[in-house]
Amino acid sequence: MITTTITNSTERLVYTVAEAAHALRIGRSKLYELLASGEIESIHIGRSRKIPARALLDYVNRLREQEQEEST
Repeated sequence: MITTTITNSTERLVYTVAEAAHALRIGRSKLYELLASGEIESIHIGRSRKIPARALLDYVNRLREQEQEEST
């Protein structure tokens, strides 16, 4: 079971593909590649694909960990 806590009612829970790409400063095509490979999680709400804010944070943290491992 996944549990999350909403600490601030103004925090975004999900992003559109365009918003997530903008937040990561990458193109939409690159984001779709990351979604297709499973590197970034997405969900569907109705017919819309959304990216949870936590999925973006997890992706960035994994990249940081990989860089740290490579530099040691």
